[in-house]
Amino acid sequence: MTVRTYRWFGRSASVGAFMVPGLALWLPSGYSYGAALLLLAALASAPVWWRRPAPRAAWWLTAAFSCMAALWLLDVGATWGWGSMDRPVKYLLALPCIFYLMTFEPRASWLWMGMAVGAVGSGLVGIYQIGVEQLPRASGFTNAIQYGNLSMLLAVMSGLLLVVQWRRWVAWQRLLLVAAIVLGAVGSVLSQSRGGWLALVLLLPVCAWLLVRTTGQRRVYWGLCVLAIAAAALSQVPAVEQRVDEARQEMQVYQQRGDGRSSVGQRLAHWQLAWQMGWDRPFTGWGRAGYEQEKARRVAAGLAHPVVLEFGHAHNEVLDLFAKRGLPGVLLLFAFYGIPLVMFWPTARRIRDGAGKMDRESLSLCLVGVMLPLSYIGFGLTQVFLAHNSGNMFYLFMCPLVLAALHERRARIGCGRPF
Repeated sequence: MTVRTYRWFGRSASVGAFMVPGLALWLPSGYSYGAALLLLAALASAPVWWRRPAPRAAWWLTAAFSCMAALWLLDVGATWGWGSMDRPVKYLLALPCIFYLMTFEPRASWLWMGMAVGAVGSGLVGIYQIGVEQLPRASGFTNAIQYGNLSMLLAVMSGLLLVVQWRRWVAWQRLLLVAAIVLGAVGSVLSQSRGGWLALVLLLPVCAWLLVRTTGQRRVYWGLCVLAIAAAALSQVPAVEQRVDEARQEMQVYQQRGDGRSSVGQRLAHWQLAWQMGWDRPFTGWGRAGYEQEKARRVAAGLAHPVVLEFGHAHNEVLDLFAKRGLPGVLLLFAFYGIPLVMFWPTARRIRDGAGKMDRESLSLCLVGVMLPLSYIGFGLTQVFLAHNSGNMFYLFMCPLVLAALHERRARIGCGRPF
């Protein structure tokens, strides 16, 4: 391979690092454009990366993705036709991209710009849909929950970049990141999705604790207080306040009357049923087809609320897998989230340079990597995030992009592999 060709594959990796988060919510299936570029580059460069040894982290990530692909393959059947192959195929196609990215490592700066542009674009799309198209809820080009949650995630990631690398950024970059934080949060508010804000309860304390633990700057806690005040202020926005009040009332109605027709009520009905079905077959689960059939049987027998027939999942990631695949499925989901969480956890080996000083770009990459599984855990409390294309694609390609960018950064500052 010539030097020019090698450089072209390297640039493609960096452009893909920008496109995956940068276009995710701007365009219909925006997250797919960067993924397609990375896949094409991975296939074209296969003779190069196939011969090179990959770090252990790449193999661990490959194992996590492969096990989940195998789990989704269990859902393949004649009932859903070729469409049932959609999810496992995406997981398998992401595998060559892992090894391509570990060979042609993208620069973190492209990833940073993509996150900021993605959050800004998300907010602008939401404002347009509410202000011009007069939609009741902003949904981007997916459903409102997926859009709102990913918009919030991009806002949190932009906030981390602003705080951790404040001295590095010049004025226009700081303004861009501030705009990303504000507009990403606006997109979430306009979507009226409550799951993203629930995930913040998990994300913000972890972010603050990790920042204090790694940097020793206790003023981060003051920043968390400011964010908490800002979140409280946003909760007073009429649309948000109304949604919170609705949730409270819907929970009371379900507890008093068992009414599952509301948004909260149907979730509680799904959770209760999935919990019962999971314990009925804790080691095998009911399978996707069996889950639907057993739901219908229990509704007909008066053992479950009819609202559960309107959805193909339990509105909770863990309970949905527990009902369909039993405890083994739940353990695979924990590994799917746990492996990246362990890989990106900001240890001294991963965030300090050869002289023992803090490298803030390495720290930023680790924190962004930690936020990926943590946010998905939070989102999965009230939504089966992996039942949607946007949730799968964003996670499948952001994890290897962050991992490869971290490797590139560690090599550039003269440190050994962090894994």
